[in-house]
Amino acid sequence: MAAVLLSPPVGVADAPADPSAAYDLVIRGGRVVDGTGNPWRFADVAIRGDRIVVVGSVPVDSAARRTIDARGLVVAPGFIDMHSHSDWLLLEDGNAPAKVRQGVTTEILGEDSSGGPQKGKRPPKSVPVKGGEHKIATLGDYFDAAERGGIATNVASYVGLGNIWGCVMGDSFDHPNRAQMEEIKGLLAEALDDGALGLSTMLAGPQEMVCTTEDLVELGRVLHDRGGIFSSHIRNEGSEVFDAIREVIAVGERADIRVDIIHLKIADRRLWGRMREIIALIEEARGRGVDVQSNVYPYTRGNNDLVSIIPPWAHEGGRAALLERLRDPAARERMKKDIRAGIPGWYNHYLSVGGDWGRMLLSARLSEKNRRFESQTMDRILALRAEGMKPAPDPLDQLFDFLVEEDGSIGTIYAHHTEEDMNLAMAQPWCSIGSDGSAFAIEGPLRRGHPHPRNFGTFPRVLGVYVRERGTLRLEDAIRKMTSLNAAKAGLVDRGLLRPGMFADVTVFDPEKVIDRSTYLEPFQYPEGIAHVAVNGRLVLDGGRPTGERPGRALRRKPSGDVAR
Repeated sequence: MAAVLLSPPVGVADAPADPSAAYDLVIRGGRVVDGTGNPWRFADVAIRGDRIVVVGSVPVDSAARRTIDARGLVVAPGFIDMHSHSDWLLLEDGNAPAKVRQGVTTEILGEDSSGGPQKGKRPPKSVPVKGGEHKIATLGDYFDAAERGGIATNVASYVGLGNIWGCVMGDSFDHPNRAQMEEIKGLLAEALDDGALGLSTMLAGPQEMVCTTEDLVELGRVLHDRGGIFSSHIRNEGSEVFDAIREVIAVGERADIRVDIIHLKIADRRLWGRMREIIALIEEARGRGVDVQSNVYPYTRGNNDLVSIIPPWAHEGGRAALLERLRDPAARERMKKDIRAGIPGWYNHYLSVGGDWGRMLLSARLSEKNRRFESQTMDRILALRAEGMKPAPDPLDQLFDFLVEEDGSIGTIYAHHTEEDMNLAMAQPWCSIGSDGSAFAIEGPLRRGHPHPRNFGTFPRVLGVYVRERGTLRLEDAIRKMTSLNAAKAGLVDRGLLRPGMFADVTVFDPEKVIDRSTYLEPFQYPEGIAHVAVNGRLVLDGGRPTGERPGRALRRKPSGDVAR
């Protein structure tokens, strides 16, 4: 696949254009960074319809419906977000404001929870799109809804293990029997036939803890038969991160499938500084022929929920059962013991930050009763809640009370990994960029909650902080990690490069000004420096302003393993 992706179409070269030809868009005089990792060069880019037709010299007298003067700017392939959660937001507002303003032209959806399937014990969803309600029971239905409603970005998707497991098992934490496992495998095969890129898991989730390595290998063989990729949020990013990485490597090796580790990190302060050992583990596997890679987001804090501190067993049966346990004195005592001592195989957010409540920053909108605690760290909140109480209450009792008051969910940002480890991972040639974010907006219905800044700033942050300010990455390498590397992983054989014959997904930015503006305390800020973005040859961002165009497509994987056009 990489050979197909990185080779120009036969018979098409970077040659001067025919002066008599008409182009829909010509981008003139920019520094072209083509996505291969090769050094930039000055060139023009000409687009006709949805394709790039020239990368080279376009005569000044060539007719074009629109010309963009890109002198002083960088012209790159459109950025491919390898890890996006925009699945349902795109059906609400297909303009994808937070993504197109970052230069994103394709979003890879479906981490563990995908648009489909929704059947069995997970009832189908109905969503409003053009012409009325659209019922979504399969991943194919989701793709149809996205295209019917219109989207500014292209989308491709994994099928989520959470979906296919939940369709069969519901909220139960029981292990599936043989008949149920066959049903899960059938749903996986159906989703792959509908166009899923592969299977994505969130093995750290409370229900998926019952999914064994043998189960993953069995599902992996379904992927192998259809050319799908295994994308995994590993079982434990903290105290057991080495074993968790060994597990997904073993799945890749035994099932003979490609593996992409979601947001590679060491999220436990007791193991900080050991990223070189993680890299050596991956390199050793690659050396013996296992195609294992990873992605990262360029931040050292992760977004989750305060309820993730609660042990897995307390989540079984859904939110109502969880809230009942949070109120029960006997269950509380058991939870306290498990939180402070840990449970084998469980990624414990409390222990990952060393029990330091100051490393937990609330990112949720709270009820009126608790509004004063918004955007504060938990150490401060616990102190305020305990004022005047003698003796001082157990912080975990306060946590349980707080969660009950907020209906069992409080969005939280955990400072659980280091800049040094993240930089080392990001620099690896097999490590690409994904936002782990969604297509929010700074105003209107899509301004909601208190999201992580990665939702608004991931790709400009790489270019502004890690390329221009710190020199962690070369410009050409950073762009490869955001374009062709992700395209190769996903099987997007005709996207991710600026080459004649490729689809015209293009991002134009100012290398001296591009930067993220979103912060942990004030996330609703768009980045700066992204000037123009074209998707399938049509501008969705022009002069830094959204055009309202929705030329995006659902990119369905074909049986060959490549992605349909």
